[in-house]
Amino acid sequence: MLLPLLLATPALAAAPDGASIYKRCSACHLPTGAGVPGAYPMLGANFKALAASPAGRSYLILVIAKGLAGPITVEGKPFRGVMPAQTLDDAAIAAALNHVGVNVAMAGKGFRPFSAAEVAAARASGAALNPSAVGKLRVQAMGR
Repeated sequence: MLLPLLLATPALAAAPDGASIYKRCSACHLPTGAGVPGAYPMLGANFKALAASPAGRSYLILVIAKGLAGPITVEGKPFRGVMPAQTLDDAAIAAALNHVGVNVAMAGKGFRPFSAAEVAAARASGAALNPSAVGKLRVQAMGR
């Protein structure tokens, strides 16, 4: 009889669905990641460049976890807005970033997926930051 065995076995946690999580992002950044000129930045070449370096990866994580405020320039276009912190756990942030990297920014073969452990480490290192401080990390993350 398998029923007692099934009841005694803990359920496997399903990995978060990055596409479903990205739907909340697409309200501003659009489903294609094209953004809205002057209001919400596009998620393309900029994401690819940031995802390629440790400082950039940490910045991307903190933008989602802590929010972003202040002026930024993305692909030569200025943006001055606010992105609120998202109430997502580490696995959900990793899933959303992986969805953007693979399906929105089309980062290609060189894209290294984000992990929940990487998100947890970045979140811990930026625990004292507010959205304005995260915005100031952008220049360093872009290597400029």
